[in-house]
Amino acid sequence: MSLPQDGNDGRTDPDRNPARRNCLEDLQARVGQDLGVSSWRTVEQADINTFAKLTGDEQWIHVDPERARTGMYGTTVQHGFLTLGLATGFLWEVCTIDGFGTVLNYGLNKVRFPAGLKVNSRIRMHVKLVDVKDLDGKGAEAIYGLTYEVEGETKPCCVADLVFRYYN
Repeated sequence: MSLPQDGNDGRTDPDRNPARRNCLEDLQARVGQDLGVSSWRTVEQADINTFAKLTGDEQWIHVDPERARTGMYGTTVQHGFLTLGLATGFLWEVCTIDGFGTVLNYGLNKVRFPAGLKVNSRIRMHVKLVDVKDLDGKGAEAIYGLTYEVEGETKPCCVADLVFRYYN
């Protein structure tokens, strides 16, 4: 089964449906492969402020544009965990898994934030299927390698291994 493509380096076309996998065997056949790239999303101060209020992380580097202007980034930056929290939505743009009764975000194996993500930047997420294992006939566990690209920057703002479990 092939991924829908827009003719641009195999990236998933965000105007089309995401690639669909139907079973454990479909997943296992894709291990080690790039699954696609999400659409671009602009980092907005309003989202940062809302996240700060919800989490209690109202550090000035995130919510005070005046003070942040004199800081190391020259502007406010998005919280790393807000960036990470976009993973599920971005993943579902790239690939969805059918044929299982329950899908769970099982957690993360590793996460790093190599670069700050400045307000008004544009990001998108690259997805690679790192590993898939059978859960004793009860379902499957998939590990997705995520790399968040920042438009115009050489360093990603986030890299992570996201673990999903799919139960029959």
